[in-house]
Amino acid sequence: MMEGNAARQDARAGGQSWPARKEPGLYNDWMSPADVREVRAEVRAFAERVVAPRARAIGDAEECVDHFPHDVFQAMATEGLFRIPFPASVGGRGLEHPAAATAAVIEELSYYSASVGAIYDVHCILAGQALAQGSDHLHRQYLTPLLEGRIVGSFATTEPEASTDLSLSSMVTEAVEVDGGFRVRGHKRFITNSPVAGFVVLLCRDGQGMTELVIDMSSAGVTVGRPDRKIGNNGQLTADIHFDDVFVPAANLLGERGKGLRVALQTLTYGRIGIAAAGTGLAQSLFDHCVDRLATRRAFGKKLGQFQHWQFRMAERATAIENARNLYLKAALRRDAGTVFPEPEAGMAKYYATELAGEFAREAVQIFGGYGFLRELGNDGSHAHVSEIYRDAKIAEIYEGTNEIQKWIIARQIFGKEITG
Repeated sequence: MMEGNAARQDARAGGQSWPARKEPGLYNDWMSPADVREVRAEVRAFAERVVAPRARAIGDAEECVDHFPHDVFQAMATEGLFRIPFPASVGGRGLEHPAAATAAVIEELSYYSASVGAIYDVHCILAGQALAQGSDHLHRQYLTPLLEGRIVGSFATTEPEASTDLSLSSMVTEAVEVDGGFRVRGHKRFITNSPVAGFVVLLCRDGQGMTELVIDMSSAGVTVGRPDRKIGNNGQLTADIHFDDVFVPAANLLGERGKGLRVALQTLTYGRIGIAAAGTGLAQSLFDHCVDRLATRRAFGKKLGQFQHWQFRMAERATAIENARNLYLKAALRRDAGTVFPEPEAGMAKYYATELAGEFAREAVQIFGGYGFLRELGNDGSHAHVSEIYRDAKIAEIYEGTNEIQKWIIARQIFGKEITG
């Protein structure tokens, strides 16, 4: 693991310097099983070697297909990172604790790049885990190339007027049964990886229920819109997908007809653990950059870290990061133990970790002052990573179930559905 000045020098090729990590001396990992600790160490080394030098360029790039980080994506495939979440029976690593290991992967990737962490989350958790619940045909046709990095996965539930609302009354995209399969018409929005994806796992209306279908993006009638221009996560491409009378063969049905919502919700619950891990990774990155800044920057004859205010604030942040990591690990370990919907921990972890990252990002920009507000300093081309996290962190509080929805889920655990609805 790189430390101190070595870390700064090794990352300068990418126009970004990285402080020494503080987490090894603060966080005593009593919760992670041995296989999870081994994966974390492996991915940390990979991220330092591959993601760190590319992080700034990925974060600043214009949102277009040409700027998707194919090199990092292929490096993850070559390293075997896409196999971590899956059992050996479908070509995965067959870890004893795959959910906890997957969450650790996302934290380590997100520490350097929120975009890379999000790409991995959608590719492996949303698209990949949905496929894992499918038939042998879907495994051969889509899951195997997903694990090998020969195809990029995407997952679509959100519609332009529905957003978080996955009720049947709000679902407009529809599948109609025809000879040999289905015809799909509709429109999905904010679909991560869609501009570069080879397939999409689609939730759609099917009569009086909802069904999951796997649609090849090369199918006639599938149109992907121009990539959205977001305020952050530039490397995580999102775009609309239009389905104009698209034929989907019956073999591409995922699970049972009319029971697609359960598949989607189960997958999204897993995804929330991943987003919690991403929020933790962002918060840890902010912490390390801020401690380095406070220990070196001087004002009024003192280092900023000598002011008790900042000592206390960093103590509070260290405690919060500890709590966030423990929460997402607990949720992941419950899933590994067989709990398909590990609530309330998944909801708690998602809202707590992402809210922490968002609040801390605002404070981090304040700590860096004018330097924190710059995309780049004209004098020497330098860049404060905290400004990038400030742009990136907000979406984590919104996607895969807004934080308000997570609090409602927790409230249902407290009061019961008969009160909360």
